[in-house]
Amino acid sequence: MKFIHCMLFTLLISNSLCGQTKSSTFIEGILAQNTNILNKDVLQNPAKYKLQIVYTQIDRDRNNHPKFTTYTYRTELNEYFYPASTVKIYSAALALEKIKRLGIKDLDYKDIMLTDSSYAGQTAVKYDSTSENFKPSIAHYIKKVLVTSDNDGHNRLYEFIGQKDFNELLKSRGYTNTRITHRLSVPLSTEQNKHTNAIRFYDRQAHALLYEQGPAYNTMDYTFKGSILLGKGYAKGEEIINKPMEFNEKNFSSLEDLHHIILSLMFAENYTKVKTMDLSDTDYKFMQQYMSQLPGETLYPDYHELPDNYCKFFLYGDKGKERIPEHIRIFNKIGNAYGFTIDNAYIVDFEKKIEFALSAVIYTNENEILNDGIYEYEKTAMPFLGNLGSIFYQHELNRKKKHLPDLSAFEFIYDKK
Repeated sequence: MKFIHCMLFTLLISNSLCGQTKSSTFIEGILAQNTNILNKDVLQNPAKYKLQIVYTQIDRDRNNHPKFTTYTYRTELNEYFYPASTVKIYSAALALEKIKRLGIKDLDYKDIMLTDSSYAGQTAVKYDSTSENFKPSIAHYIKKVLVTSDNDGHNRLYEFIGQKDFNELLKSRGYTNTRITHRLSVPLSTEQNKHTNAIRFYDRQAHALLYEQGPAYNTMDYTFKGSILLGKGYAKGEEIINKPMEFNEKNFSSLEDLHHIILSLMFAENYTKVKTMDLSDTDYKFMQQYMSQLPGETLYPDYHELPDNYCKFFLYGDKGKERIPEHIRIFNKIGNAYGFTIDNAYIVDFEKKIEFALSAVIYTNENEILNDGIYEYEKTAMPFLGNLGSIFYQHELNRKKKHLPDLSAFEFIYDKK
């Protein structure tokens, strides 16, 4: 595979945020102990598969306060990976934060949100056939984004936040290894993605206009100044272009940043304000519910035909239609595109009092052609991530803890059972 590697950002890991951060030796040891379970080719060729892992142990004191110890594997190499849908966790959190920051009386995330078309390539939204009242809202977009990784939901949140604020707010929160430059699955140019739509909010009876936001344009440039080339070719329509694909204008987020945002949303009280969003307790609970809710537990939209593991790759990614036990909950955000498969999760077992955070990315593209839809997701990526989650779960099951955690704060009543 031809790959021109560029250092994208200066890697920043703050021990004050996530406890002590340690080298890859620990994870290497766990991988070496499980060669009978994990794909040997991946373990022997981690560079080929662009494998990265971040794992956080959580130990509680007698008052149930957590202490974090984080281990990393191959993250120090600063290899680019396309983050795909994992960036939707940022759009969901930032949209809730913006509603709170606006401070408008009677405006909240469940109010009606109407999106206009304000520039070339944009589309308007006046209704949503999947919502209970047939009206779009921040709440409904976030639900779709977190339960089934809906692309349009993310794009509407991106348009509400605005490209500049999206990036500057993340930077101000300490997510300096992340950039968001475009909507997802919409063929817009770099210039078009700098433009965001006019938006209006109405009360839930559609009577009163609560807030109006004009179209916005970002004058700043967040594209990477250099080349990030992947593969030996890429598909463009029916044609194969026989040169590497350029990713310098595409989204980026380091695995550490993705790992931190999950932990900050689950443990806001234990993170400094550098990494946490400005959300209310209700906002955090809303995010946590839908980060863990399964498709079959969702009434609007009706996702009953989707399996439990539709967006849960660790532990269950390769388990087909197998049900996930009710005592296990995975609070996560996955990504899957251009051969990259990512899961980013906080995992709990209420019965066995297990909790840990795990993030990983793997790249599977044997023919080295991008955008042709031919990737080894089912053959290699899903089994690897499923088994990876299982071996860390087993490690936690066997790990002695001085104080077992009280996990009741993370138990929710879901839409339906």
